[in-house]
Amino acid sequence: MLDLPATPASPVRGQVSAWLAEHRLAHRPPGFDHQGIETIQIQYGDRPSVAVASYVYGFDHLRAQFAHDVAPGGLLASVYYITGVRDDTDQLEESCVKVYTSKKDPATPSVYWIWKSSDFQERESYDMPGIIHENHPRMKRILLPDTWVGWPPRKDHIVPDSHELQDCLR
Repeated sequence: MLDLPATPASPVRGQVSAWLAEHRLAHRPPGFDHQGIETIQIQYGDRPSVAVASYVYGFDHLRAQFAHDVAPGGLLASVYYITGVRDDTDQLEESCVKVYTSKKDPATPSVYWIWKSSDFQERESYDMPGIIHENHPRMKRILLPDTWVGWPPRKDHIVPDSHELQDCLR
């Protein structure tokens, strides 16, 4: 079991978090981001149920997906911004879902089968920080050549056969 990043002592629950809690879906509600979008944190094993539940709740559009390295030696995060369009086109509901996985086994279930727009976004998340999206139909590098070794955006990545600035300062 992974330890999710710390959250405030008493997070403010939004409508999505309350709905997930009502349906007994495991998540952590750290609150809202600087734009007022509700954020949900989940662990690897809970992703399929939360993705399906989000779609059932009304989030019918994946606006963006990206991945990043949380900390050197720490976790990787796959971040999904999902949007639900209500009856009126100017009535949008947004949520941010963060899925954490370890660097030793960087795998998370793909949401391709729910939101087809995740195709290239999940492939980029594989190509750059190295998160494998299980059950994705075309999980292969999209930006770097197939012969590339490593994951450049990881904070602990060292380029082979090169001298970096920190090497010169020792």
